[in-house]
Amino acid sequence: MNTIVARGLGLAPWALSLVLLAGAAEADDMKPPFPRVITVSGEGEASAAPDQAQLSAGVVTQGETAADALAANSRAMSAVFDALKSAGIPEKSIQTSNFTVSPQYPPYKPDAPEPRAIIGYEVSNIVTVKVTDLKKLGRDLDALVSSGANQVNGVSFSISDTDALTDKARAEAVKDAMARAATYAKAAGVELGRVMSISDGGANAPMPMLALSMRESAMPAAAPPMAAGEQTIVVDVAMTFEIK
Repeated sequence: MNTIVARGLGLAPWALSLVLLAGAAEADDMKPPFPRVITVSGEGEASAAPDQAQLSAGVVTQGETAADALAANSRAMSAVFDALKSAGIPEKSIQTSNFTVSPQYPPYKPDAPEPRAIIGYEVSNIVTVKVTDLKKLGRDLDALVSSGANQVNGVSFSISDTDALTDKARAEAVKDAMARAATYAKAAGVELGRVMSISDGGANAPMPMLALSMRESAMPAAAPPMAAGEQTIVVDVAMTFEIK
């Protein structure tokens, strides 16, 4: 095809090649230049004191039969619910988080016949309680224990509304990214232009746990002091800037 066109125009094939190359070079010149950018990451933090807590506690009972263990557990848990109600905790803040009925066996012995016979049953009923007044946290825990709760798994603290705190951390992350970009640009001897893109890397809000796990034999005689401490939300952001 190229040869036919060349003859029609009175051009030799090599001349047509030169024309095509020149056209390709001109097309390359018309292409926009490769964008010159700087991409950096930024991190922002915002901290606040928790304003609510969750207690995980309940009752573990044993009996020769499953019915006996369940009846004993039901009586004890009724007392626990009554104590929580008396402490002013609404029903919507109390939720059953674990309920199990497990057969119990004698200790393992190498010469014992298999299978081992069931010698009883254990019933565990655990509830999660949300406490919105941290000043009453120790009192509420004491109420749980005094009412018959013999299993306390732990206490966790949290912030009920993290939106404002997250927005503050986001603003700090953008400031950090802009400061880093300015530092890099100065070191490289270039000037920053407009912001090309912003990518949110997400927020991380760790929930500190108070290591509190007790059975009946280790229950405190009085309400233990509680320290909520402080929680920090961390936000990561990636930003791309144009280089002028």
